[in-house]
Amino acid sequence: MARTMEVENNSINIITAGTLIKGDITASGDFRLDGTLEGNIQLNGKLVVGDSGVVNGNILCVNANIIGTVNGNLSVKELLSLNATARVKGDILINKLSIEPGALFTGKCRMLDEVRQQQEAAAATAEAEEEV
Repeated sequence: MARTMEVENNSINIITAGTLIKGDITASGDFRLDGTLEGNIQLNGKLVVGDSGVVNGNILCVNANIIGTVNGNLSVKELLSLNATARVKGDILINKLSIEPGALFTGKCRMLDEVRQQQEAAAATAEAEEEV
């Protein structure tokens, strides 16, 4: 009798220090980057950019903990944590934000609730204009 094995997707992808990746990354699980990425990253999980990690591109994920360097825009559906050694140059769109003293952030920060409210107001205005 054959057995069916179910595999949970709890794996963590790890790119170690000294590794350079040129291209975009898409993953469904968690991801840790201690190397360098020249491209965008899109995850349905948590991203950790380690102390030697560098991302030169945009990030879209559920949660993120930035310890290293990001040069690009971040869109984080839940919590973005910037550790004391984090260096971020780019705009961020987040639900929750935690910044430790010492972290450097250069860019604009927008909260998801604010964006949703603006989108709803724009839609209501468009509907009102159509009725006129």
